[in-house]
Amino acid sequence: MNISVVICAYTERRWEDVHAAVASVRAQSRPPEEIVLVVDHNPDLRTRLSASLPDAVVVENAEGRGLSGGKNTGVAVARGDVVAFLDDDAVAAPGWLDAFAGHYDDPRVMGVGGRTLALWPGSPSSERLRLGHPPPGGDDPTEGGRRPGWFPEEFDWTVGCTYRGMTPGPIRNLMGGNASFRREAFTVAGGFAGGIGRDHGRRPLGCEETEFCIRLRQAAPKAELIYDDAAVIWHRVPDERARFAYFRERCYAEGLSKALVTRSVGAQDGLASERAHALRTLPRGAVRGLREAACGDLGGLGRAAAITVGLAWTAWGYAVGSASGIRATHRPVPTGADR
Repeated sequence: MNISVVICAYTERRWEDVHAAVASVRAQSRPPEEIVLVVDHNPDLRTRLSASLPDAVVVENAEGRGLSGGKNTGVAVARGDVVAFLDDDAVAAPGWLDAFAGHYDDPRVMGVGGRTLALWPGSPSSERLRLGHPPPGGDDPTEGGRRPGWFPEEFDWTVGCTYRGMTPGPIRNLMGGNASFRREAFTVAGGFAGGIGRDHGRRPLGCEETEFCIRLRQAAPKAELIYDDAAVIWHRVPDERARFAYFRERCYAEGLSKALVTRSVGAQDGLASERAHALRTLPRGAVRGLREAACGDLGGLGRAAAITVGLAWTAWGYAVGSASGIRATHRPVPTGADR
């Protein structure tokens, strides 16, 4: 079993982040088949990365601008039996690929995702991590930096991280920045859908991996997707994403994205996990926040309030998105098996 690692990049502002991500893949206890860097319609960045990282496969996004097209391009280029995706502003723990590989002996497993921890403001810089500074927690990984006191763990998905409520084992969908898929998955389901997920627009949209995972399970009902918390990465959270304004905007954008997902795969599958999260995990989180506030942790009031606002803004975004009538687009992705 060999694993190709795909990293999608788009901006020079993440120069150090991209190099830290690549260094963490090079340092894996299980070497990757290759590192594929997909540059999203930025020829200057592609030229610079090709010169700076000669051992990586650096290619231009061959599809439309955005993360879905970049991932599809990476899949088309990759040679591995499994394709793993790592965000360009993340670093992987040394056993990341080993944890993925351990599940693929089971032929039912079509995808494996891992645990994503936050590098909040105040964490070691990407340059220091690239030069060998240990990530937070060492052998017992933890998030780094200073989490805002009002930020509830139930909404860590707003900063691309594993959130309270996720448990190891079979799962409906993986999180896109820390995921791997067997190559056949893209033959069965096609690629990531256009018109959904991150692009260069103002709104922080998402869910391209959610839509893909659900569509894959609909096409192959016996397929398994696994969340393994031993496959650890750290994801950088810059100052602007640790603010309440971004939190609120990200929740609204998630609602818009969820409307696209449900229009593509149906509301029953598209909202199954969200219903459970909204009806069980979030009320418990709000009560926990109030209880902690009563015990003297005033940040608990902020967390309880943020949970309420986050749920309301996500629901509002979903209502607006549902009324818009916009649909995602699907197209097949050529893979090594097709070439």
